[in-house]
Amino acid sequence: MQYMLMIHEDESVYAGPDGEAILADTLAKHMALAEALVAAGVPFSGERLKAASTATTIRWDHGSHQIHDGAFAESHEELGGFYIITVDNLDQALEWAKRIPVPGKGSVEVRPIWPMGAEG
Repeated sequence: MQYMLMIHEDESVYAGPDGEAILADTLAKHMALAEALVAAGVPFSGERLKAASTATTIRWDHGSHQIHDGAFAESHEELGGFYIITVDNLDQALEWAKRIPVPGKGSVEVRPIWPMGAEG
């Protein structure tokens, strides 16, 4: 089963005086996680996202839409990246999610992917 692991983090940790070092350390930990996934034979993909300030959001209201600059919601935690992994069950997905580096405060949301064409 496929799961999306969505990384929500406080982007301000990268803006402080130690920001570059924190970013380098975090990226190195993501590379190590990718190597561990490969070594374990877990199919995966993942990407880092640009800052939430670069987002554009389209909001629908009963058939009409408006385009807004910025992310969907104002929050200290912003979607910074994601992995999509294929594992046997939620417990395995959670174990991999616990290994995702999140500097400062943040969270990793684990959600099963609904296969295209699947019913209910």
